[in-house]
Amino acid sequence: MKRPFLLISFVAALAACSKEPVTPSGPAANAPAAAGATLPTQTASASGAPSTQALPDFAAVVDANKGAVVNITATKNVPAQAAAGEDDEDNPLFEFFRRFQGPMPRMPMQGMGSGFIVHPDGVVLTNAHVVEGADEVRVRLTDRREFKGKVVGVDKLTDVAVVKIDAKGLPNVKLGEPSKIRVGEWVLAIGSPFGFENTVTAGIVSGTSRSLPEGTYVPFIQTDAAVNPGNSGGPLFNLRGEVIGINSAIYSRTGGYMGVAFAIPIDVAANVEEQLLKTGKVERGRIGVGIQDVNAQLAQSFGLERPMGALVSTVESGGPAENAGVKPGDVIVSFNGRPIDRSAELPPLVATAKPGSKANVEVWRDGKKQTLSLAVGELKEESIARATPKGPGERGGKLGLAVRPLSPEEKQALGSAQGVIVEQVGGPAARAGLRPGDVITAVNGTPVKSPDDLRKQVDKAKGSIALLVRRGDASIFVPIEIG
Repeated sequence: MKRPFLLISFVAALAACSKEPVTPSGPAANAPAAAGATLPTQTASASGAPSTQALPDFAAVVDANKGAVVNITATKNVPAQAAAGEDDEDNPLFEFFRRFQGPMPRMPMQGMGSGFIVHPDGVVLTNAHVVEGADEVRVRLTDRREFKGKVVGVDKLTDVAVVKIDAKGLPNVKLGEPSKIRVGEWVLAIGSPFGFENTVTAGIVSGTSRSLPEGTYVPFIQTDAAVNPGNSGGPLFNLRGEVIGINSAIYSRTGGYMGVAFAIPIDVAANVEEQLLKTGKVERGRIGVGIQDVNAQLAQSFGLERPMGALVSTVESGGPAENAGVKPGDVIVSFNGRPIDRSAELPPLVATAKPGSKANVEVWRDGKKQTLSLAVGELKEESIARATPKGPGERGGKLGLAVRPLSPEEKQALGSAQGVIVEQVGGPAARAGLRPGDVITAVNGTPVKSPDDLRKQVDKAKGSIALLVRRGDASIFVPIEIG
């Protein structure tokens, strides 16, 4: 089954069959301010009488910006069988060449995408997946001039890349403010879908701050402007002619456009561009917590008026959050004064914080808010020890669980002296998704060290409770209705 989220560059082998296109796209838009002429249309007013409204004319935006949108061709030399769309293991010639002829012959494959000029001295923004790993990058302007591009840097986590061409006095775009966009605003995309240069499509902003499976640090803009393979890296404009996003991905069951596209907000891309131009790398902040969304049951368990914030499920030992006093069960409701409504909103905010800087984190704990100050760390890969549960258990009634204490070996493997292991599951716990082998470490934020601790906390609870559960390499809060 194909993955529904796709990048959108169009890749084809020279003198060979093409790969399935990868597609990106983007959403974004700023406050509506019509550029150029408008077209009248009649609609019914509240009284029922027809009234005249203006439809936007995108021509002025296109005329003012089309010269700054470029076509990018990235060439990469790959083994011949890969260019033909064949896997090494399935190609009988691969083993022959490896044993008797040395390395397999290589041939060029080309990927096509879009980009746009952000500085008149030849700085171009595009998607990382358009140019990553390319042996040669060519940038073609609308006046048909062509330049060899130098990849200044790529950032995989945001899918942003900076390319430099040797030219001066080039037309360049104006950047807008994604924070001001509103759902329903008109936007237009310019790019090279399927190689058709300077193709213009229009739509509206369908949503903001979208979180995609592989876009943790990007609050994507969703749009319904048509984007297809080759639109990757192209700009998304508002009606003022400002770029508010980089078209990056689409949601598709077929590999083609289906009305749901996503763009990287231009402020995220501009921050990456600045760092790549200055240092050649991107630094990101981290605070050392694992988080999850707060649903209605969890909100009730923690005494929140409504689902909101980012629920802390794990806190890294010795990390910035632990040093500041953040605990599992805290709900982060703001970061540096920016409210957190959904958990997906927190990682981009933390990532943009400079490592070493101070940050204020407002948390909901024990029915009230409190503010903690922490020193932001630098993002690195993290790992958590794995538990190996085993042995007999003790049954606990309201939840339908059989649990037992941790053995010394299991405590050592977990790096923790608290928790009970689930051995059998039924009733409410089974409906909530608990499994044998899960380790329950807290109830409603209160640590659990024994089956008796678990029973006492459950007996005190009414309506629903939130269990902090360690499963494999992750910890999550699981809400359970207990009546």
